[in-house]
Amino acid sequence: MSTLDELDGWHRELRKQFPIITGAPEQAYLDSAATAQKPRAVLDAVHHYLTTANANAGRGTYTWANATTTLVERTRTRVAAFLGDPAPGQPSGVHFVSGTTEGLRTVARDWLPRHLRDGDEIIVPFADHQANALPWLEAQHLLADRGVRVRVRELPYDPASHDYDHRALPGLVTERTAFVAATHVHHVYGADMNVHRIRAAVGPEVPICLDAAQSVGHLPVDVGRLDVDFVVFSGHKALALPGTGAVWARNTRGPEFRPGGWSGTPNTCGIAGLEAALDWLDAAGTDRIRRWTTALATRLTDGLSGSDAYQVLGCGQSLAADSPVQRREAIVTFRHRAIPSNDLGFVLASHGLMVRADGHCQARAGETDTSVRVSLHAYNSPEEIDRLLAALPDV
Repeated sequence: MSTLDELDGWHRELRKQFPIITGAPEQAYLDSAATAQKPRAVLDAVHHYLTTANANAGRGTYTWANATTTLVERTRTRVAAFLGDPAPGQPSGVHFVSGTTEGLRTVARDWLPRHLRDGDEIIVPFADHQANALPWLEAQHLLADRGVRVRVRELPYDPASHDYDHRALPGLVTERTAFVAATHVHHVYGADMNVHRIRAAVGPEVPICLDAAQSVGHLPVDVGRLDVDFVVFSGHKALALPGTGAVWARNTRGPEFRPGGWSGTPNTCGIAGLEAALDWLDAAGTDRIRRWTTALATRLTDGLSGSDAYQVLGCGQSLAADSPVQRREAIVTFRHRAIPSNDLGFVLASHGLMVRADGHCQARAGETDTSVRVSLHAYNSPEEIDRLLAALPDV
């Protein structure tokens, strides 16, 4: 029995829980890497909070304020548990931010300068999302203004497979390597970027910061097994609301992570939604979500491979869901060999197929040509994949 057949009943029950999906059956939302849709449980949790306990956190002694403070602290613990923190709060910590971009910048601005010394080197992925490249350059410039020279080295990248070049990485590591930024799942190619190989190359002492925007909420994430020092993610890509996210910090390599400045009012309704989203994801099973979406991605890549008109990007060594070489997660990106990707995006939109068609915010070493990205979640169906394949021009 195929994965799609095995999980068909599970999927149909989950799909019913997304009002925007069931309310527009003529549309197929295929852009979950940009933002995910919200299940009824998240919408209900936000409504319940705003109508029963809306107040500021940590700034009052009355019932609603106390309930909100408890919500915020409880959700910190919930995030740590969801990420598989083996010893939450001892000494790790969870800090709420507006999303992955702010979270990475906070690590770069408030932690990295306290960790680095003159002559240190950091390794940065310039073929990934700009949010995981620009903050580290900003930190370099900030330190330069203070007279601290830091060398930024490019995380080696294999353009053929769209994976990090793990064989070349050990050659970049020196005694002055003090930090590595990496991505868990690539936002364009859907490739698992094999973080365990980065840890093996840099050794046990170098801190690693992981952009987990495309993995948290899409597949099981276990910080104990990943052995990284920061995991940063966005709530809105994990079925919660926009404007919330988290930085999980291990706090064992380098100084303790403490966001700078005054801690203002947190996004309390966003935090209420995040707690509900994590509960929903646990109940649904991120392992099953991963199996479902990788099976859908395989269905799409199999369909595209049957036409010479299309080039599928990424995971070049293998497109199979069970590949031991390079695994494709819930993202499939492709180009038509004759039709510009932006035009193809408009064609698909006219068929009710919502995809991303542009340059995907890649940093300076990324793709320069536009492409069409299809990104999937638990609410997507095999029928939607078949609709997409049928709508694509085969010329």
